[in-house]
Amino acid sequence: MKFEFHEDASFLSRIKTALPELNRAERTLGTFLLEFPGDLASYDAQELARLSGVSKSTVSRFVRRLGFENYESARRAARAESQRGSRYFLAHSEHVPPEEQLATSLEEELENVSRTFERIDMAELDALATAIATSRKVWVAGYRISHSFASYVYWQLIKVVPEAALIPQAGESLGEHFAAMQPDDVVIWIALRQKMGNTDAALLQLDRLGIPTALITDDGTEPNHRMKWHFRCRIETSSPQFNHASVTSLCHQIVTRATLRAGLDARTRLRRIDEFNTELGEV
Repeated sequence: MKFEFHEDASFLSRIKTALPELNRAERTLGTFLLEFPGDLASYDAQELARLSGVSKSTVSRFVRRLGFENYESARRAARAESQRGSRYFLAHSEHVPPEEQLATSLEEELENVSRTFERIDMAELDALATAIATSRKVWVAGYRISHSFASYVYWQLIKVVPEAALIPQAGESLGEHFAAMQPDDVVIWIALRQKMGNTDAALLQLDRLGIPTALITDDGTEPNHRMKWHFRCRIETSSPQFNHASVTSLCHQIVTRATLRAGLDARTRLRRIDEFNTELGEV
């Protein structure tokens, strides 16, 4: 029996729908993949059969029951779903031994940072830094995990630029801020997996407003040519959490270069901040 699924049905939803009707071996594989879906994206059919304790023929029948032509088409679907940001796909049945976890994590971080900056034109980073330093106001936006990185960028920039805002804050709408933006502003929008549903509409609106926008995403996002700058960070990992070392490094480069571009004005602002904090007893 081959199940009928809508063409947009996700890999995981297909398994959940089919599971009650599968035979014992196929159900064993389906249960395994609900726990470790990343193994299908990572391994070939023979390796998946070994890891799940079923035969290779069971794997072949299973993917056809789910509506895929063959194993590779199912694998592509799983990879596509993992690129959309589900943490389910980070879990693997074969864990890194505890004594190797630190070394593995550091190796992944270095690889992610290296691969990320290999694809970035330093001239674009410098152009963004110049735009930040000469703008009327810098708007920094992000939801969910991206909000943490947006906060970091904001707290660094507020020390060296005349005006900066972190948006949206609790209870605020984006419209309130979009209405206040001007063409000589700059927006830094961070949208890592999983991005909010309004992200594409917001970026389209910024393009219509003519606001120079720097978009920071993971490399699972296709290049957005509407944005003046789009930096794509590699966040791959073998752990149950995405590795965001490249995002942190990129944010650091942005704020450091913007500070250097601001020159004397930035140094004067930093000095005055320290003086006021000393007089107010805050440091």
